[in-house]
Amino acid sequence: MRSKIILVLALIMGVVTTVLFFNYMKQFDIETVANQNLTTVVAAKEKIAKNEKITADKLMTIEVPSEGLHEQAILSMEGLAGQYATADIEVGEVLLDHRVQNEKEETIFVSKKVTEGNRAVSVGVNFVQSVANLIEPEDRVDVLFTDTNVKDELGRVETVTLLREVRVLAVDRRMIETKDEAEPYTEYSSVTLELSPEDSVKLVNAYENGSVHLAIHSRIVADVSNDTDE
Repeated sequence: MRSKIILVLALIMGVVTTVLFFNYMKQFDIETVANQNLTTVVAAKEKIAKNEKITADKLMTIEVPSEGLHEQAILSMEGLAGQYATADIEVGEVLLDHRVQNEKEETIFVSKKVTEGNRAVSVGVNFVQSVANLIEPEDRVDVLFTDTNVKDELGRVETVTLLREVRVLAVDRRMIETKDEAEPYTEYSSVTLELSPEDSVKLVNAYENGSVHLAIHSRIVADVSNDTDE
């Protein structure tokens, strides 16, 4: 009988000790978080679409742990209103410096347009290769490559699609598309594309070993909502 009482008491003490331990650890975790260094940053209160003008009502400030904070995180709302998003920014996402730009920066710094992990690479083009100089910044193009050094027995060369749907960052030094129809036409001789590091090497190699042409994709998005089954 006595041994049973001791066993019951031991079990009760074990339960009490476990509860006290977990309460202590929970309080310890709360104190740890409370004492952690926090930094105030700017985040999106609403979703901001690419190329959308940023307004103050779409922004908020939040506190995040200082440790591991992205070096390009924006810490103040000052000067943000009136700038433009260079990519889609989701609700609650911390704004990074390279995700916003003003109109002046868009016309000066191509590095502000290059998305993380990619590169800006320029190639020389003539009137024909550039689709009669009709390519504009933010167009999407295919890169066609003809190896002029390789011909078949009939003297014919082969053309292949080297890259597909590549983003155009600039034509010559112009980094924004023509908005005014009255703006004087200027012929250009180079196009700057946004590519991965691997595709950058591929493009330069093709340019040095043959002929490169660009083909423009349509900017019109097909409306499939009206499609009906017959």
